[in-house]
Amino acid sequence: MTATLTPPGTEPTAPVRAPSPLLTELRRGLGPWAGAAVALTLLLTMYGKAPGWQARWSDATNMLHVAAGLLGGPLALAAGCWQGGRDRRRRTVDLWESVPRPPLRRVLVAAAPSALWPAAGVLLADAVCLLATWPYVSGGRPFLELLAADVVAVGALGALGHVAGRVVRWRLTAPLLGIVGYVGLAVATYAESAARWLGPAAEHQSFWDRPVWWFGPVSMAWTAGLALTALLAYGLRPARLRPIALVPLAVAVAAAGLILRLPADQGPWRPDPALARQVCDDGTPQVCLTALDQNLLPEVSAVLAPLNARLRGLPGAPVRWVAGPYGPTRPGDVELPDAAEDATRGRLTRPDVYLNSAVTWLFSDTCEPGDGTGPNARRASDIHLAVSEWLAPTPADYGPDPTAALPYIERLRAKTPAGQRDYLARYLGANSCHPDEVPVP
Repeated sequence: MTATLTPPGTEPTAPVRAPSPLLTELRRGLGPWAGAAVALTLLLTMYGKAPGWQARWSDATNMLHVAAGLLGGPLALAAGCWQGGRDRRRRTVDLWESVPRPPLRRVLVAAAPSALWPAAGVLLADAVCLLATWPYVSGGRPFLELLAADVVAVGALGALGHVAGRVVRWRLTAPLLGIVGYVGLAVATYAESAARWLGPAAEHQSFWDRPVWWFGPVSMAWTAGLALTALLAYGLRPARLRPIALVPLAVAVAAAGLILRLPADQGPWRPDPALARQVCDDGTPQVCLTALDQNLLPEVSAVLAPLNARLRGLPGAPVRWVAGPYGPTRPGDVELPDAAEDATRGRLTRPDVYLNSAVTWLFSDTCEPGDGTGPNARRASDIHLAVSEWLAPTPADYGPDPTAALPYIERLRAKTPAGQRDYLARYLGANSCHPDEVPVP
C-alpha cells in the first residue's frame, strides 16, 4: 500500500470540475446573438408603436403576441437552422459522434441554445413592455398565459429550425427557412377557418374580451409537442426507439384538435363583463366609460363639461354619455367615441378633437335610403355643421371646412342665452334625416 506524499508547505488542491456541456453550449455559437436579435427586434417594433398600446393591457398583449409570432418566430427558425448546421460546416460531426454520451442527449444539448435564447429574448421584450404599460392602465390584467405560450412557440420554432439545419445540407437553408416561416405565419393570420388560431401570430382586436383559460396551456402543448417530436425522431438511437416520438406527437395532435374546435371568427376570446362594466361620474348628463378606461373618466368629463352645461335640462338632450362595446343600453343614452383611441399613455392628446367627435356622434342619426334629399338638403347640411361648430368648433387641422355654415354660426352666436337654448331644444326635437324639419336659426 502506497501513500501519496505532499511536499512540505503545500496544501492539496481540489480537483477542477469540468464545466457543464449545457452551459458551454449556451455561451458559444449563435445562440446569445439570436436571443439579442429577437429581443431587439421586438423592442424596436413595440417602441415605434408605443402610443397605440401603452394604455391597455389588451393592446400591449396583442401587439406583443403578433410581434413575437410574426417577427421573433422566423428569426428563431433561421438562427436555429444555422446553429444546427454548425458542426457540419466545421466538419466536427465525427468528433461529436465519438463522445461517450447518448445521441439524444447530445442533440438536446446542442439544440438548447437554438430554443432557449430566442425564448429568452421574447421574455425580456415582454417584461420591458409590460413594465412600460403598467403606469398608464386602468383595469384588467395582462394575458400572461398567452405571453408564456408565445415564449414556448418561439423556442419551439428555434428547435425545429435546429433539426432542419442538421438534416438539410445546404447553406442557404437558414435564410430561406426564415423567409418561408415569415410568409407562412403571415398568411395563416388571414385564414378564415379555426386553423388561424394554431399559428402564434393570430390577431384579436376587441379590447373587452379575455381568452378562455385553457387556450394558453393547450397552445404550449401544440408547439412544444411538435418540437419535441422532431428532436426525438432525430436524436433517438437505435431506430427501434424512435416510435417514442409518437407520444409528444399525439399530445400535439390532441391540442390542435381542441384549438380547431374553436369558432373561426372569435377563436378563444370571450366577452369579459368586468372589463365592460360602466363607471360613471356624478354629472348631468352623466359620463360613463368602461372599467377598462376609468382612468380617463375625469379628463373626459372635463372636456364634455361646457357641452353638458348647454344641454342640461333640454328635451331630447342625452341622459348619459356612454362608451363601450355594447353601445347605449337605456333610453336617453348617447354613444361616446372611444376615448382610448384619442389618448396617448392615459391622457387625451387632442381634447378639442374629442369634443368635436362627441358632438358629431350626438347629432348623427341612422337615416333610411332616400332620406336627406330634397330642395332643402344643402341648407340642412349647412345647419348641421353650424350647430356642431357652435357647440364644439372644429380644429383648424381637422374635419370639414365650416365656411359654408358661417352665416348660421353667426346667427347662433348673436342670440341671447335664452334664444340659444330655445333653438337648441327645437333642433334636438327635429328629425335630422328630414331636411324640411331642421329648424333655421
